[in-house]
Amino acid sequence: MLLCVGLAACSGTPKSQYPGAEAARERQSTQAAADAATGADGSAAIDSAGTYLRLVARMQQDGLWFASLAHVDALEARHGVLPASTRLRADALRQTGQDAASAAAYRRLVGTPLEAAGYHGLGLLAGGRGDFAEAARLMAQARRSTPTDGLLLSDLGYALLRAGRTDDARVPLMQAAQLRPDQPQVQANLALYLQASGRTDQATALMDAQRLPDASRAAIRQAARELAGGVAPTPAAELLAGFSPGGLALRTATRASLPRSAAAAADASAEAAPTAPLIGRTP
Repeated sequence: MLLCVGLAACSGTPKSQYPGAEAARERQSTQAAADAATGADGSAAIDSAGTYLRLVARMQQDGLWFASLAHVDALEARHGVLPASTRLRADALRQTGQDAASAAAYRRLVGTPLEAAGYHGLGLLAGGRGDFAEAARLMAQARRSTPTDGLLLSDLGYALLRAGRTDDARVPLMQAAQLRPDQPQVQANLALYLQASGRTDQATALMDAQRLPDASRAAIRQAARELAGGVAPTPAAELLAGFSPGGLALRTATRASLPRSAAAAADASAEAAPTAPLIGRTP
């Protein structure tokens, strides 16, 4: 059904506007800019650390996690190790499946201005291991420094749900939904809370407003039933919603570890179904 919708939307459009084409062009543009930032000898050619940091952050937004690691090395060789570069490294290591090294990098952020990002990242790693009680503890620590970070609040609320603390999840999830109304995964987390707490009419109204597809609605309802029964949502329920195993909407996906061709195919699928919940990135 989603494929048909995507094809219908592309009918009569130039080939460059097919699903995924714009995302592919953006990745190519980002990679070209990164290549231009590196001198012929492989050294960093950008004089400003801030400019290079923004470039690497853009690479990560485009899913170029492995390439971003190489550029973090180049950045730090030229400008030294900075809290911002350490955060970029930690996020890239987590997204490429290098959890131990990622955790070490996140811990180095503690005591810096980016301490909250360190605790958030450690919480995401804990969630990826299925230790949601520890994930909630770490994210609550992060919230003390960044209480208006909607994505953090959403992750905290979901971790609390998975840890069996449904009542405690209410406030951070409501805050996240109002702070980040543009994020489908944030709204999906709130729908899960409403469903799990017995407010089915409100959950349905929210899912209607977000135009969630049937598969995502079914997954949220199944996960809510299992949470109410004291068991963790099954991987099957999570995958039906379009999320990776390890969290219905907790951002623990490592899709970037796929070959670029596979990642591009996943992006094309997401472009074809823009109203589906997204696998959230982590920067």
